[in-house]
Amino acid sequence: MSKLVIVESPSKSKTIEKYLGSDYQVMSSKGHIRDLATSGKGGLGIDIEHEFTPNYKVSPDKKEVVKELKKYAKKADQVYLASDPDREGEAIAWHLASELGLDMEDDNRIVFHEITKPAILEALRHPRKVDQDLVKSQEARRMVDRIIGFKLSKLLQSKIRSKSAGRVQSVALRLIVERENEIRAFKSEEYWTLHANVQKAEGAFSATLAKVDGKKAKLPDEAACNAIIERCHEAFVVASLESKIRKKEAKMPFITSTLQQEASTKLGFGAKKTMTIAQKLYEGIALGGTSEGLITYMRSDSTRLSEGFVKDSFAYIEHTFGKSYVGRLRQKNNSNAQDAHEAIRPTDITRHPDTIKQYLTSDEYKLYRLIYLRTLASLMAAAQVNVISATISNNGCDFNASGSTIVFDGYLKTYREYEQIKDEVLPPLCEQEVLEQVKLEGKQHFTEPPLRYSEARLIKELEEKGIGRPSTYASIIDTLQARNYATLEKSSEGSRTKVFVPTEQGELTDAKLQEFFSSIINVMYTANMESELDEIASGEVDRLAVLQKFYDAFMPLLDRAYEQMEKKELERTGELCPECGGELVYREGRYGKFVSCINFPTCRYTKSEQEQSEEICPNCGAPMVMKKGRYGTFLACSNYPECKTIKSTKSKVAPKPTGEMCPECGSALVERTSRYGTKFIGCSNYPKCRYIKKDDKVKTGRSRKAGKQDAKR
Repeated sequence: MSKLVIVESPSKSKTIEKYLGSDYQVMSSKGHIRDLATSGKGGLGIDIEHEFTPNYKVSPDKKEVVKELKKYAKKADQVYLASDPDREGEAIAWHLASELGLDMEDDNRIVFHEITKPAILEALRHPRKVDQDLVKSQEARRMVDRIIGFKLSKLLQSKIRSKSAGRVQSVALRLIVERENEIRAFKSEEYWTLHANVQKAEGAFSATLAKVDGKKAKLPDEAACNAIIERCHEAFVVASLESKIRKKEAKMPFITSTLQQEASTKLGFGAKKTMTIAQKLYEGIALGGTSEGLITYMRSDSTRLSEGFVKDSFAYIEHTFGKSYVGRLRQKNNSNAQDAHEAIRPTDITRHPDTIKQYLTSDEYKLYRLIYLRTLASLMAAAQVNVISATISNNGCDFNASGSTIVFDGYLKTYREYEQIKDEVLPPLCEQEVLEQVKLEGKQHFTEPPLRYSEARLIKELEEKGIGRPSTYASIIDTLQARNYATLEKSSEGSRTKVFVPTEQGELTDAKLQEFFSSIINVMYTANMESELDEIASGEVDRLAVLQKFYDAFMPLLDRAYEQMEKKELERTGELCPECGGELVYREGRYGKFVSCINFPTCRYTKSEQEQSEEICPNCGAPMVMKKGRYGTFLACSNYPECKTIKSTKSKVAPKPTGEMCPECGSALVERTSRYGTKFIGCSNYPKCRYIKKDDKVKTGRSRKAGKQDAKR
């Protein structure tokens, strides 16, 4: 009896075929085989007037794939649809069944959350029907996205020359622009903190002013700080001392969004890179001849772990670390979680990353190690930390200090490299003890604006607000950059973190969408739409009702926008096109402004905006010209492509010698300019020596703005 199993990706089909006998043939659909047509009214591929009936067409690049699948499906006695275990996968299974002429009442849909032999065989033992509610949910989502995407994009292209808009993409842009507006409106305020630096024979520690006469301390300026210093003329006494053992639990195992966030902050991976690597780990890696899926399905919003995996993990923890390190099973899902499958975890807890490192690329190893250790840590016992809190008082002014020591490392035994907890030891203290050597030090600070969104912060915000789904976050981030709505730039000089900065076109796009579509392009509406789509999937809400309600709200807004939105005219250069005589205009491209013919696409003339510099190419002697690229302007040889010499135009301010020597290492002290534009004096031997010279006021114990941030050169 011949059996055909159809999966999504070719690499997955090779892995699965090895697990099944000769009766099975495994083929791949290579993702979606068909989509909404671009014909019909408005090019939507949807018959709005007849209950939103979709018109599906096989994608041109999938015609041969479908032809091949039909050929083998006719020969097979049984066809199993094994696309991915999510909403998109269910839709792919339905499309396959439709194109291959399979009976929708047959139990021919199989799902598995890891590509291992036991999981595949178990799935084949429990086939089911294609979930029609899940298919309707995906269909509704696709239709809403098509209507918004096509109609809004067409509007924006004709009015302001923006490339696209989207149901989730435009809300993500709204968040980025809102944050930028908050930063612009922010007004920095001065404040001070006061520190009591205590010296004892057994060690030193610092306490920070917390209360004055029982009320929270507020030091708006230097005068207020000095007033407290003058007031503290009595002896400092240890007013209270408390020691308490606190438990610190490990974080939950990964879901898609937290994996993307943690990979960003700990490994420096972008969301797209993380998902690409995770896909490979899920589909299978060749381990000494046999291909094995190393992690469970990487699109999940549940922290649930299977009973069998937990049992095996507890046994592994006890055997490896001892019984005291065995933790407990915890599960915490947010209200939007579908809980369709498990958390992202290793398929085998005994497969330690180091034992298979030779079979993985560097990035695969890093991501697998992160997933493995996070999962293992989540099932280990809590760490125990002894926290000592001390209050030292002087004439009604209370200063707080705290110290902590790890008394039991628990899950930190495995996860310490990703979650640092340092011992901060206070010297021995006794209540009512009089402290003899105390020096007060005031420090000036300024409030700082909210942080721009990094990839990790944006993903966290989208998830918390219920916008989109974890599987779409990577594509949203890609689209914002591809459309030139936002750029990812370093948050500061020398920083590894990149943050989103809206472009001029991005801000214009957001402004127009808010002017005409604020009732739909907003956080609450988008989150509610996600909830309704989930309710369609669970059979609670009718698909047609959701689509009709959306369409009735959207179309009047679109009509008004076409009537009232002003059209952005192209800026003329005052020159004529040498090829067709049309006017030359400025256009916005991926790498900034460029000049081209107004008659594009009929005339494709583009003017070279190369500005000749005074520099000569060191390799061939030709003049160097100024060019604009993805990362700004640069010098390039005018003899390109014969000579490909390039040179950066960015110049750093050279450190200025001061004539003084570093008191810590003896090297010369130099004047530098910080990332904030302020001057400071530091050691020329940085980063080996991190000495920063304090100003005169710091020497007297009343610091001006602390040099700690400026020291981050």
